[in-house]
Amino acid sequence: MPSFLLRELRSFSSRASNRSLVFFVLLFLFVAGFFLFPTTVEAVAKNGFEALQVSLPKSGFTMNPGETKQVLITFKNIGQKTWANSGTAYVSVYTYNPKYRVSDFKADNWIDYTQASVLKESSVPVGSIGSIYLTLHAPQSAGTYKETFQLAAEDAAWIPGGEFTLTINVQNSTTQGGTGETTSEQVTQEEQKQVTNDGQASPQTDGLSATILLRSAKSLTAKAGEVLTYKVGIKNTGTRTWTKREIVTSGVKIASSDTQHSSWVSSTKLVVNEQGTIKPGGLDFLSFTFKAPSTKGSQTVRYQLAVDDALIPDFYIDIPVDVTTGAAKIKDEPVTVKEEEVQSDRLIEEPIVRIGLLTIDEETDWQTEVSCNTTWQIKDSEGGLLGKMQAGEIVRAFYKNQRYYFNRGKGIEQTYKYLRFVPDTQDAVCTVENFDRRKTRGAAYALNKFRDTLELQYIPYKNETWLINELPIEEYLYGLGETSNASHQEFKKTLITVARTYGLYHWERNTKHKGYFHMNAYADDQVYFGYEYEQIHPLIKQAVDDTKGVTVSYQGRTALTPYFSRSDGRTRSWSEVWGGDVAWLIGVPAPCDKERGYTLWGHGVGLGATEALCMANKGKTWEEILHYFYTDVDLTKRWE
Repeated sequence: MPSFLLRELRSFSSRASNRSLVFFVLLFLFVAGFFLFPTTVEAVAKNGFEALQVSLPKSGFTMNPGETKQVLITFKNIGQKTWANSGTAYVSVYTYNPKYRVSDFKADNWIDYTQASVLKESSVPVGSIGSIYLTLHAPQSAGTYKETFQLAAEDAAWIPGGEFTLTINVQNSTTQGGTGETTSEQVTQEEQKQVTNDGQASPQTDGLSATILLRSAKSLTAKAGEVLTYKVGIKNTGTRTWTKREIVTSGVKIASSDTQHSSWVSSTKLVVNEQGTIKPGGLDFLSFTFKAPSTKGSQTVRYQLAVDDALIPDFYIDIPVDVTTGAAKIKDEPVTVKEEEVQSDRLIEEPIVRIGLLTIDEETDWQTEVSCNTTWQIKDSEGGLLGKMQAGEIVRAFYKNQRYYFNRGKGIEQTYKYLRFVPDTQDAVCTVENFDRRKTRGAAYALNKFRDTLELQYIPYKNETWLINELPIEEYLYGLGETSNASHQEFKKTLITVARTYGLYHWERNTKHKGYFHMNAYADDQVYFGYEYEQIHPLIKQAVDDTKGVTVSYQGRTALTPYFSRSDGRTRSWSEVWGGDVAWLIGVPAPCDKERGYTLWGHGVGLGATEALCMANKGKTWEEILHYFYTDVDLTKRWE
């Protein structure tokens, strides 16, 4: 009986003086209700979205324990808005009953723990049929399971009529015929005659799906037009075997210039590989060559993968390329802190710097797992407390579709505000449990421990989720990977002072990474390995403490202090490499490099590392070395 009617009857009974009358009214309505009121209520369109289920696998289909299977569910769009699989209010399927639960049937190709699949068609107009290809991975425990899902228009509505429940029997069976299941083979056959938006059957690229598991580099730095070679490892996450694989140019132009290279098969086709086949679940390695874009700045080069003459839908090979030709932009960027904080004759509070540690991607299975060696807290971006954690307890977190999800041992929780992992005590160390350079990068050490606060934040302009380390600048320098214990201590002091100045310069401006963090942990800023590197190389920490707060300045302002690996016998002035004039960056001889017959390795501006090390080995102090490479500068202590 509808709830509003029950409320009215309760109200009526509280006022009635004749209880027997109430009893007979209730009895009448109970008997007649099946005729007076519908036993089901039609779904009402919500924000213009409504669905009518067209097909669903038969109830009680069978899966073996650990088996992966794909099923097809179709819906008719009976609302007022067109459905899409990208952009605002895109349509997908979430776990339901309860919402955002972790399913026993989560498969590797699910978008995340709660979002199982996205609408297959790029557009489904009103009156047309849309398809959901849902991959299920059966648990090891036998039994009958009921798995409920719900169509959703992202950030707009749970689509009425879009809820469905699958009844699945998990049992060991060699014969599954007659159970009503949709097998991978049946799905493939269905895909060949999928109903399109005009109601006609036509061949589709369905069954083709891929994901990038490995890259030769996450990003590249190059001069305009420089020839670059790139390699990707691509997993076949679809249901069709690949025969001919081709890397082709994208119809969507991302890079600002032509990247065609003479090695390409044609103007639109980079490379073709017809050796062997790649079955579902298999991995294919493809290598190709292209030219860096001609426009200075951060660019993204985009290519696509075609399999057997069909483009894999919604799959792109995006390669960030930082084109360095021309003057460095940071020289002309304005400061973003108070004016008195950039005056070198004034002491300031030690800066807190933000370091972009790593992108959360396939290397970490698109999530981060964090623990700390003291009690700690999970907070949102506005300081709201989301959870208190004990030392050693792990939280798992990820970003997806404008939400941050985290599991602190109490199930999946979510927030729209980015996440901060904040220790309760100073000098605490937190560990990124699922990041180990020994396993993914062949390093000798995990290098996954970091002092103080960690932060998980999606960065829109990069379209990446980053783990960020926030800590005092001196503690950041403790884990700097630009030198080691083996180098001369005066050289370490030299390099640390230059690195501290570089960090302060970017802290004052906070523009290089558009305000999300001051520097990243890679060579295009400064290599940073964190706490474990500090423990392995304690003399670096000593060099930091011996030069604490000292930076390079010129005429009362923090100096820009570029440095590089080695010269060919001389350093270059700023104007020679990037144009314009920087008074303290004048080329100087590098006799040790010349004597050893070195070639130039790096841009050549500022301090050359091999020459500086040679000077330290010959008895020069760190102050003398700095004054040699940076003309007419001062060494100023900026904080205690």
